Amino acid sequence: MDTLDATLPAPTGAQSVDRAFQVLRLIAAMPEGASIKSVVAQSGLSRPTVYRLIATLLRNGFAVQDPGRKTYTIGPAALTLARTSTNGFSPLDAALGSLMHLSDLSGDTSFFSIREGAFCACLHREEGSFPVRTQALHVGERHPLGVGAGAMAILAALDQDQVDTVMALNRDLLARRYKTFTPAYFDTEIAAARHRGWSLNPGLHFANSWGIGVAVKDREGAVIGALSIAAIDSRLSDARQAELARALQIEADTVTKRLDIIRP
Repeated sequence: MDTLDATLPAPTGAQSVDRAFQVLRLIAAMPEGASIKSVVAQSGLSRPTVYRLIATLLRNGFAVQDPGRKTYTIGPAALTLARTSTNGFSPLDAALGSLMHLSDLSGDTSFFSIREGAFCACLHREEGSFPVRTQALHVGERHPLGVGAGAMAILAALDQDQVDTVMALNRDLLARRYKTFTPAYFDTEIAAARHRGWSLNPGLHFANSWGIGVAVKDREGAVIGALSIAAIDSRLSDARQAELARALQIEADTVTKRLDIIRP
């Protein structure tokens, strides 16, 4: 069985540190999720050693586990560290206040996700006060760009050459694991998101879980991530979609200004 207990004792010694980084790099190279078997095969390490190293990564937030598929992907600690600037701050520092405001305003769950190449990774999930919450998207989860409101907001904000590259890179994965996200869907939703200035996910990934997303850019105009709000479908009428989209746009601009402060 490949379901790990993150409380397993950590390996010790400099060699174990080297091996942990080796395993982390292998996990990062498999965005669909790395299995214990694949890590053992590619690392040359024994199965018990891989178990213990991954347990250490889980315990420290550098890896997350998909229990259903028994695979591992890069965790929020690694994503935040990778995006931390030279003065010790990360984009999440610029976004956290906006997430709190959005969840207070809406009562629903808000998210900050960052672009990782052709993928999107969730860095933070801020719960609102409404008692019925969507279970879509948890911290550390990664999806192809375009799968989910934040991921679609990022994709639609890219220029067409970048979109074409992303779609080519993700084509096989989308066909295997995200069958409702067809090429026709992407064409339609990218155009719609560009026209509106925000994206809408009408429960395609998780039934009854809708989302709205707005891209976040840095001061040079490069897309770094997205703010999004997810709620059950009954809470996202057309009028409320427009209301929340405007709030997201305001906060996305605020995050861009804060990024200027932490990355002078």
